[in-house]
Amino acid sequence: MAHYAFLDESNIVTEVIVGKDEGGESTDWEVHYGNFRGQACKRTSYNTSGGVHLLGGTPLRKNYAGIGYTYDAIRDAFIPPKPYPSWLLDETTCLWEPPLPMPDGDELYTWDEATGEWIKYTLAGF
Repeated sequence: MAHYAFLDESNIVTEVIVGKDEGGESTDWEVHYGNFRGQACKRTSYNTSGGVHLLGGTPLRKNYAGIGYTYDAIRDAFIPPKPYPSWLLDETTCLWEPPLPMPDGDELYTWDEATGEWIKYTLAGF
């Protein structure tokens, strides 16, 4: 079982489907699905995140594609939407990194873009 991402004219992922595995056949499934839908189509790996294959295999396109992700043809990578304007793209992982690392420990934090700081997250009433 393989996964394929359909891209709009700006290389933004519009849909991810389950399709046929490549290999053992002469069909190029990216081309097949792309022609069938009239959209660019790229295979994506459910087991790839940050350029690492979670099961020890060969990583594919840096990250598993999701709706709203961008396919970057130069990097041959799926890049998630930028969560905050101040965050920077890590060229190795193709994931967004905050300008300051999140504090260590067992506490939960949320990024505050206005202050450029991590704020300790509290659950009211718990």
